[in-house]
Amino acid sequence: MYTPTGEIVARARSAGGGVGAFNVITVEHAEAIVTGAEQAGLPVILQISENAVRFHHGRLAPIAAAARAIAEAATVPVGLHLDHVESDDLFDQAAANGFGSVMYDASRLGYAANLSATAAVVRRGHAQGLWVESELGEVGGKDGAHAPGVRTDPAEAAAYVAATGVDALAVAVGSSHAMASRTARLDHDLIARLRAAVPVPLVLHGSSGVPDDELVAAVRGGMVKINIGTALNSAFTGAVRESLDGNATLVDPRRYLASARTAMATTVAGALRLLTATTTAAR
Repeated sequence: MYTPTGEIVARARSAGGGVGAFNVITVEHAEAIVTGAEQAGLPVILQISENAVRFHHGRLAPIAAAARAIAEAATVPVGLHLDHVESDDLFDQAAANGFGSVMYDASRLGYAANLSATAAVVRRGHAQGLWVESELGEVGGKDGAHAPGVRTDPAEAAAYVAATGVDALAVAVGSSHAMASRTARLDHDLIARLRAAVPVPLVLHGSSGVPDDELVAAVRGGMVKINIGTALNSAFTGAVRESLDGNATLVDPRRYLASARTAMATTVAGALRLLTATTTAAR
C-alpha cells in the first residue's frame, strides 16, 4: 500500500529502528524491492534518483507511474521518494508524479549557498505537501567521504535544519556512494553528536559499502533512513551473469531477469530485517 515517506520514517524512528530506501532503476528493481519487503513483512521506500531519470531519457513520468502502481498494489507500506535531485525543474515535477518526498541535493555548494537553495525548495515542497530531505557535508564518491573537512559538523547541521525547515538530513559520517565492497567504517561518535544536535531524522547514504555490524550500530546511534543502491545492482548483475554464463543459447530476457529480480528481493528482505532488529532499549 502506498504510504508517504514521512510517515514510514516517523514510525521507524519512533520504534527505534531504521527503514531501508532502495534505488529503483528498472521496473524489475521496483518489483524486487516490494517483493523483498513483503517477504520480510516490513515497510520500504522506493527511490528514483535524478541519474535514473536521466537513464530513462530524462522522462520521470513513465518510471514513476510504474513504481507508484507497484507501491499501491503492495501488502506492506511503500513510500515513493525522488532522490538526489539537483534540478529545480525535476523537483517541481515530484508531487504531480505521485511522490510523497524528495531529497534535494545542494551539497556541492558551499554552506551558505546550500542553505539558501534548500530553504527555497523546502518552501515550495511543503506548499505541495512534500516531505523534503537534504544533505549537509559531502557523502560523495569513494575518496571524498573520507577526506578531511567533508563530514557533517553538528553545530552547522543544527543551524542548517533550523534555517531551511528540512524534514530529514543526510549526513556525511564515513559512508561512500557506489562502494562494491563492504569496508566502510562509520564515525559513531559523530552520529551520536548529530542525533543530539539535530531534531529531524538522520539519513545514511552509501549504505551498500557498510558492513552489517556497522549498520546496526548506526541505527542504534540515531540513523533512521538507510539508502541502499549498489548492493541491489550487484545482486542483479551477478544473477544475470550467472544465468547467461550457464546457458549460451539463452535469449529470452524474462529467464535471466527473473533470477535477477529474485536475487534483489533476497537482498532487500535481509537488509530490512537487519535494520529493524534494533530497539529503543538497545540505544
